Amino acid sequence: MRDMKDKNALHTVAAALGAALLAASAMAAGDAEPPRRIFAETEAQRAQRIAWWTHDRFGMFIHFGLYAVPGRHEWVKSREGMTDREYDRYLPRFNPDLYDAREWARAAKAAGMKYAVLTAKHHEGFCMWDTKTTDYKITSTKFGRDVVREFLDAFRAEGLRVGLYYSIIDWRHPDFTVDRRYPALQCLPLGTDVEAVAAKANEGRDMARYRKYMFAQVEEILTKYGTIDILWFDYVAKSEKLGKTWRDYDSVELIKLARRLQPKCIVDSRLDLMETDDGWDFVTPEQVKAAEWPTVRGRRVPWETCQTFSGSWGYNRDEATWKSVPQLIELLSETVSKGGNLIMNVGPTARGTFDVRAMDRLEGFAKWMRYNSRSIYGCTVAPEGFAAPNGTALTYNPEAKTLYVHLYDYPMGFLPLDFIDKVQYAQFLHDGSELLLRRPVAHSGGQSGDTKPVGGVSLPILKPDVVVPVVELFL
Repeated sequence: MRDMKDKNALHTVAAALGAALLAASAMAAGDAEPPRRIFAETEAQRAQRIAWWTHDRFGMFIHFGLYAVPGRHEWVKSREGMTDREYDRYLPRFNPDLYDAREWARAAKAAGMKYAVLTAKHHEGFCMWDTKTTDYKITSTKFGRDVVREFLDAFRAEGLRVGLYYSIIDWRHPDFTVDRRYPALQCLPLGTDVEAVAAKANEGRDMARYRKYMFAQVEEILTKYGTIDILWFDYVAKSEKLGKTWRDYDSVELIKLARRLQPKCIVDSRLDLMETDDGWDFVTPEQVKAAEWPTVRGRRVPWETCQTFSGSWGYNRDEATWKSVPQLIELLSETVSKGGNLIMNVGPTARGTFDVRAMDRLEGFAKWMRYNSRSIYGCTVAPEGFAAPNGTALTYNPEAKTLYVHLYDYPMGFLPLDFIDKVQYAQFLHDGSELLLRRPVAHSGGQSGDTKPVGGVSLPILKPDVVVPVVELFL
């Protein structure tokens, strides 16, 4: 472990890492831009391929790896500037003896999640499957079992779709060239010639060899385990100033490989092929609650916000900014109200369990989704002309022609609706009890003064015992 005063040099050192260091990365595809279209698939065919995903709306992310042992964030190796030797002291300690993928799957299903994505490999380079490409893997530890295989089998058995996350960054591989995020450069003493250190570290490294290794690993996870519904790559830098670009990873050929091996697989946007029309299936705003439906070149696109219960993806024992259940329900319904998906992350402990805080939030989802999932599955943004009242969000099921009003701020006996004339019937979703419609009535004169005609739905004065009540409106 580095001395703490050296660690304080993190930002200074990172800022000094410039173009000369980045030029050390091999370029996979020259200076050519990616083609506008990579595949022959039409937009209608792609929409059909991802239709299950846009219907299901809610999934589980699972960040599980060697970083669970220190329990200080999945980027702990980089944040603390550890060398491979320093980080490898966790290898003999990683024994998730309580890991039971069936328990994970049951918790996800109960929470209303319809799909799940597991980290097969994160930036640390440690593989959670029995790969033939390296010994830096879970089956070389005391634990000895293939975590990926057990995850896929268990979640499929519960009827959930399955996906794998694969980091194209690899801080462990000897040919992965040094860039600004490389762990060993993060905590060098002030005054260090960073470019010289980087140049020395890159001697003998060859990104072409690393790409061969990376492609072999992607081929493994897409051919050894049956149908993979989602492939989550992470991540390509947006510019050379920030790290390796799509050329360094040969992103075009990588997505071609993925689609050739798993034609129905859905792939995220983090290979940075956004200038293409089809080098991605959905965009991935991270840790944000979108104000509106994201667009690419002026067009609404499929999207999924990836979120954590707390501020960390991997297990972080001491992290304390955990979202409450009401906040999480609001996040889910708000996301769907903008036409998006939510994938909610759990970081299992080094023993292989979901800790008590994660289970508490999952149980909160489970209690709410049992009665209110109709407002999530198959739903999207409300049609034009339907404005959400203050303190609410609207989701809409176009097949059922049903609108759902999520009441974040519970009204005092009355929910005003500008579109009440389009509503035939109203009820609470959690218990199916009728809510009376009130057509617009104008008042004038007297002590009230002149008021605008207002219609809406009568509500009980007392809020139902539901975290976020939902009003179901049949149009």
